[in-house]
Amino acid sequence: MKETLIDLELMEEVGLQKELPKKSFSLLKETGYPPFDKYYSFKTSSRFNIVERISSKEAKFIVNIKKVNDLGFINKFFECVNDRLEVGGKYFLCAETALQRRMRLLNKYPPLINYFIYLADFIFNRVFPKLRLTKKLYFFIKGNRNRVLHEIEILGRLYSCGFKLLKKRKVDKLTYFVVEKVSEPSFSMEPTYGMFIKLNRVGKNGKRINVRKLRSMYAYSEFIQEYVYENFNLAEGGKLKRDPRVSVSGKIFRKYWIDELPMIWNLLKGDLKIVGVRPLSAHYLSLYPEYAVDKRLSTKPGLVPPFYYDMPKSFDEIVQSEMRYVDAYKKSPFMTDVKYFFKAFTNIVFKGARSK
Repeated sequence: MKETLIDLELMEEVGLQKELPKKSFSLLKETGYPPFDKYYSFKTSSRFNIVERISSKEAKFIVNIKKVNDLGFINKFFECVNDRLEVGGKYFLCAETALQRRMRLLNKYPPLINYFIYLADFIFNRVFPKLRLTKKLYFFIKGNRNRVLHEIEILGRLYSCGFKLLKKRKVDKLTYFVVEKVSEPSFSMEPTYGMFIKLNRVGKNGKRINVRKLRSMYAYSEFIQEYVYENFNLAEGGKLKRDPRVSVSGKIFRKYWIDELPMIWNLLKGDLKIVGVRPLSAHYLSLYPEYAVDKRLSTKPGLVPPFYYDMPKSFDEIVQSEMRYVDAYKKSPFMTDVKYFFKAFTNIVFKGARSK
C-alpha cells in the first residue's frame, strides 16, 4: 500500500482532531501544538518525506500519526526528526507497546487458545530478533514492519536520539508520546539489543570498562538511566524501587545472579577482582560525594561488593560501607578480601541476602 503523506493543506482540511482520538488530541494541545509557525503533520513511515518537506533545524513541532511499530528503521527516523527540529522543538508520536499488543491478542482469541497464540507471537517477535541464529530469518520473513516494542525500548531509542519525554498518554489501545529535542543524537554508546550485553562502567582510576552481562533489562534501557533516576526512588541496596527497565525474565536472572555469570570474562581479563566495590555507570557514580568517588576509583571494582558484608539499608549507608572497605583494603588487601568474601558468602547462602 502506498505510503500516505498528509501535507499541511490536507491536515488543515481534514484536521488532526478528526485523525486522532479526543484524549490524544488534547495531549497535543497541552504541549503547545500548534505554535505560531513551523509546525508539520505527517502520516508516514518514510523519513524521506520528512527530509523533502522540512529544512534542517527549522521545525518547532513535528507530528507523525503513523505508529512507530511500522517505521522501517526506527532510529534513523528519529534521527531525521531530530535534525529537522530546532533545539526545544517537540515531536508527537504514537505506538502500540508490547503490553498493549499482549492485551489485544489475549482479548481477540478464545481462552486457552489465546495464550498459545500469544506465546508463539512472543517467541517469534521478541526472542527471534535477539538471537544470532534466528535474527536474519526473522527480518527475512517479516522485514521491519509491525515491530513489537516495549515502552522502555521506545523511550530508550528516543533518548538515544536526543529527545526527552514531556508527556505520554494511553488512548484506545495505543500510547502517545510528546518529546522535546534537547540535544543531537548520541553516538557515544553502542546500543545493546541481544541477550548478551556490554555495559559501559567506570573502573579503577576512571578507566572505562565494558562489563558483560546477560540481559535483564529491556533493549535501549541504558539510555534512560537519568530519566528513571529522576522518576523512581532508590531502594535498599542502592538500586531502584520497581525499576521499569527490568524485564520479567530479568527479575529471575537477578534473583539467582544468572545475569552476572558473563562477568567472569571481565574477571579473567583483569577488569574486575572477586571482591570490590560495584562497577558503576558514570551517571550513578555522579550521585556519590566527591571524596567517595576518589576513593572508589583508587581500587578495582569487584564481583562481590561490600554490600553483602554489612548489608547497608540506605544510599548513604552504602557509601559509608564502601568507604570502610576501601580503607581496610588499602591497609591489608589480601586479608580484607578474604574476610569480606566469606562474610558475604555466609550472608548470601545462610541468611538469604539479596540486592533487589
